[in-house]
Amino acid sequence: MSHGWRRHGACTPDDDWLLFAAEEAYRKKGAKRVCGPCPVRTECLAEALDNQIPAGVWGGMTTRQRRELLREHPDVVSWRVLFDETRHARTAKT
Repeated sequence: MSHGWRRHGACTPDDDWLLFAAEEAYRKKGAKRVCGPCPVRTECLAEALDNQIPAGVWGGMTTRQRRELLREHPDVVSWRVLFDETRHARTAKT
């Protein structure tokens, strides 16, 4: 699987202290500051959800938020496909 989207991310290694902080409050702060304007936020989130990455902020969501989303939607096989289909459906409507 290609991860070419990563080079377009808004985050940098300097942001790791926010995105992988021990305290939930710092991770949430990092998500808002770094992930909010990111052009590949959806791809990043899909990566974390599809691979159940256990730590850090991915796509603007903390570990706890991703776990909750996975629990609420156990039937989703591929978040990447779901997000792509949703994006295409929205584009088709406009």
